[in-house]
Amino acid sequence: MEKERLNKYLASCGICSRREADRLILEGWVTVNGKKAETGMLVDEEDKIFVNEKPVQGKNEKVVLAFYKPVGVICTEKDRFADKKITDLVKFPVRVTYAGRLDKDSEGLMLLTNDGALIEAMMRGSKGHEKEYIVKVNKEITEAFLIKMGKGVFLPELNVTTKPCKIEKTGKFTFKIILTQGVNRQIRRMTKELGYHVNAIKRIRVVNILLADLKPGQYRQISGLELQTLYNFCLPSQKEKVDEIKMKNLYDGII
Repeated sequence: MEKERLNKYLASCGICSRREADRLILEGWVTVNGKKAETGMLVDEEDKIFVNEKPVQGKNEKVVLAFYKPVGVICTEKDRFADKKITDLVKFPVRVTYAGRLDKDSEGLMLLTNDGALIEAMMRGSKGHEKEYIVKVNKEITEAFLIKMGKGVFLPELNVTTKPCKIEKTGKFTFKIILTQGVNRQIRRMTKELGYHVNAIKRIRVVNILLADLKPGQYRQISGLELQTLYNFCLPSQKEKVDEIKMKNLYDGII
């Protein structure tokens, strides 16, 4: 088997993103064959790799799940003080982690996967991957509010102006918004700057994946053309991966 860089290998095993792998290696949390790992070293499945003293089991088949995160569930895997964690609700044979967070008070669609490359691609705001939300606020929505939100809002706490976005009024107190960047608590911060307060946020779409009829706490595995389309959007350069998915679709009789 051809060797590859350690950070890429850890990402392909679903441990973390490449960037996070580099951090773990630099901080001394990774060992290879009993010795502390070094940035840039090459490994394969024959090497005995440990992260935080736990063995890396090797590459798994790529898995992507659509999960409906309920309000009150925290996006964390390690916080023992958290009342409800994603790992308490998602019991899947393959270890998966989330690609993009939702805060505790928000609900809706999250993508969970063991593909570190996919996570890394989706976390890059520069890629412009769409995320769609339904938002309920505390007072009637005006045309001026919609225009200002759509043009982008300056957030003094972060010293950043949000990117222009698509926004549509759906009710007296509700609107639909499509974002292409990942500013922390972006919708809550934007509405606050315009004198509104968010009462509820539900994410209903990530790229091409829809929340659809999932109920809070439920998840489903993404496959076939839906999975192929997600990879085409997020990792268009990975032709081998897309071809592999196409072959699976042909085998399953999907295309």
